[in-house]
Amino acid sequence: MTTTDLLTTLCDISDRAAFNRWAGFTVSHAAPGEADLTLVWRDDLGQYAGFLHAGLAGALIDTACGFAAVTLSGAVLASTFTVNCLAPAMGERFIARGRVIRAGRKQVFTSADLFAVKQGKAKLVATGTAILVPSAA
Repeated sequence: MTTTDLLTTLCDISDRAAFNRWAGFTVSHAAPGEADLTLVWRDDLGQYAGFLHAGLAGALIDTACGFAAVTLSGAVLASTFTVNCLAPAMGERFIARGRVIRAGRKQVFTSADLFAVKQGKAKLVATGTAILVPSAA
């Protein structure tokens, strides 16, 4: 599959997911073993102090990892994922970069970094990993 085909496939998957549409996730990059998501800041995505809610940071990381896995393994389901918040997530937009570490027959190991972009400068605000399992879905 070409990079353009992968991007189209991931955009179609994301567009069908009600949560992704509500949150405003946009697939901005796709290549074999890679997927990037972008989220533009809105006040309704914040927690009590005005930062991106950690639940949304986790959702971005989970989704970027899952989409990266899809590019190599087809449909997948999350088995487990972890999120490490490194700094308050404040920015005009956020970029989650998911990458496949190893794609096996029964498990796909992935990682992702979440960056907050403010005034053109990207700051790493969270990292995470996910183990996904190929599914027939």
